[in-house]
Amino acid sequence: MAHTPSVLFVCVHNAGRSQMAAGFLTALAGDRIEVRSAGSAPADAVNPVAVAAMAEVGVDIADSKPKILTDEAVGISDVVVTMGCGDACPYFPGISYRTWDLPDPAGQGIEGIRPIRDRIRILVENLIAELLPAPKG
Repeated sequence: MAHTPSVLFVCVHNAGRSQMAAGFLTALAGDRIEVRSAGSAPADAVNPVAVAAMAEVGVDIADSKPKILTDEAVGISDVVVTMGCGDACPYFPGISYRTWDLPDPAGQGIEGIRPIRDRIRILVENLIAELLPAPKG
């Protein structure tokens, strides 16, 4: 049985960028990639404007809950994508770390979040193409 890649998205509050990325990866890759997200200082709830922005493109993250970043979550991931969490993310040898430089959507209206959402989708699509190469034909 083939290994299912595992991706962890991390941002400070786990309420915007990481939740949108996890939503896109789940929607686009299905069960072909294991998806988690966490924050170094999680908020009480996902940013409602991020939820609305994702709903505009048919991805429902309304039931997502911010979670605390743990060493275990990092340690069982193949790829850890950080988005502004600085040095809060633990480092484990053998894990592929990526940094996506994206503006923080906190406090922004839907007009400000849409370009962030659209950039995240492109980054997620590229990640899927890397982790799940097309079959050779």
